[in-house]
Amino acid sequence: MVDHPSQPKVPAVLPQKPGKIIAVHVAFESRAAQRGRWPKKPSYFLKASSSLAESGSEVIRPAGTELLAFEGEIALIIGKPAQHVSLAEAWDHVAYVTASNDLGIYDYRAQDKGSNTRSKSRDGYTPLGPELIDAQSIDPTQLRLRTWVNGEVVQDDDTSDAHMIFPLAQFVADLSQHMTLETGDIILTGTPAGSTVIHPGDVVEVEVDAPHAEGQPTSGKLKTTVVEGPGDFDPEIGLLPQIDDKQREDAYGDRTSAGLPEDPNAISDELRARLMAAPTAGLSAQLRNRGLNQVVIEGVYPQTKGTKVVGVARTLRFLPGREDLFKSHGGGFNAQKRAFDNVRPGEVLVIEARREPGSGTMGDVLALRAKFRGAAGVVTDGCVRDYEAVKEIGLPVFTQGAHPAVLGRKHVPWDVDLAIACGNATVVPGDIIVGDDDGVIVIPRDLVEEVVDAALAKEHEDEWVAEQVAQGGSLDGLFPPTGENKENYQKFLADNPPANPAEGVSS
Repeated sequence: MVDHPSQPKVPAVLPQKPGKIIAVHVAFESRAAQRGRWPKKPSYFLKASSSLAESGSEVIRPAGTELLAFEGEIALIIGKPAQHVSLAEAWDHVAYVTASNDLGIYDYRAQDKGSNTRSKSRDGYTPLGPELIDAQSIDPTQLRLRTWVNGEVVQDDDTSDAHMIFPLAQFVADLSQHMTLETGDIILTGTPAGSTVIHPGDVVEVEVDAPHAEGQPTSGKLKTTVVEGPGDFDPEIGLLPQIDDKQREDAYGDRTSAGLPEDPNAISDELRARLMAAPTAGLSAQLRNRGLNQVVIEGVYPQTKGTKVVGVARTLRFLPGREDLFKSHGGGFNAQKRAFDNVRPGEVLVIEARREPGSGTMGDVLALRAKFRGAAGVVTDGCVRDYEAVKEIGLPVFTQGAHPAVLGRKHVPWDVDLAIACGNATVVPGDIIVGDDDGVIVIPRDLVEEVVDAALAKEHEDEWVAEQVAQGGSLDGLFPPTGENKENYQKFLADNPPANPAEGVSS
């Protein structure tokens, strides 16, 4: 049988065909920052050994798909079996380092449900080489990874401690706890920021080198050309490729590059104006009319009287303080810092602190960062350090009050962007948060339009009622208006329709 020129081949540079290829989900700080999610421990998926290809090969983007993305990566090739090896001895089991390209079709990513089987194990989707670097002759923290697309550098990162979430040797040690890593097995160690969609005709080159090592060893440039090929997807046999905005965003690296609106959760200026005009008391009443009673974040009020906050919920959760967990989760770029560092314009950062009054949950530096990022405000059912300094920053903050203690006294910053319980109310990322002097309420996203319209209409009615009461009118039949009073209000309404709080605001 004669191979087609573009048929994938096991790279001749490999000492033997690997029994397994294991890929790391996220390992570079830059990639995690791009995604806004930092793994606490490594996680993995498998790629088929039949996906291997050599430098100079073509990779097929099947007809009917559009989101083929490259990922320049460092490949580790196991030199001797590793089973239950320690972190200190793990690198001794790595024979070679080289360049790899962890190609994938995001059109199948959602259907794979995390396995990446169809999206990343197609023939030719793991080009590798062209040369091997002796792993024992280099420092694994001083490797450089670069990727070019059509001659332009799109990835340039290194394996220093500052740039990696986990050291390369950790993958060997970790995996060896669960399986025997055999001679020839390959570990793909994750990609830095810069991975994006490629198209037929594009040429991708990946190089790994050790510029500070003697002789500056290099893998050479791993070259792959994208070509269009048949899809041949049979709907009677399996799932067809399918994409959505989430897959587009992840494939391109960010929403702007994918041609999507900057923030999928953003509310229009027009809706924000209406919510700013609606009191929380009125909004709460409308939610109650729709069967939602536990929507008030209890016990929190604005630092500065007269403050109004409106925005989309972004969440942060603290667990009860525990010394060992604070050692692992309290330092460095922890969940608290990530939440304040990544909050987007118009979002309200909502913090679950279990209504614990004995410690601060934020201070002036974090408030400054949120203000700079354009956050609409912060709501915490805990307390605030640097209370007066935070108030002067001008960021709307709703809290129980002040407390001087640092975070570690009562709290462990644990995770972000998940459903939380704040002030005895459930808050889901994407909910609408509205706060004023009466407190803070949570509005489900799918109800916000009808709730705010009804609240504004009722507010207009209540203003008329208040005027009648001020002129001596009895509450009987007036609050709410019934009978003749209702008729009088309808006449008033016809001549005095409610003002549009969003008038002049473009959405």
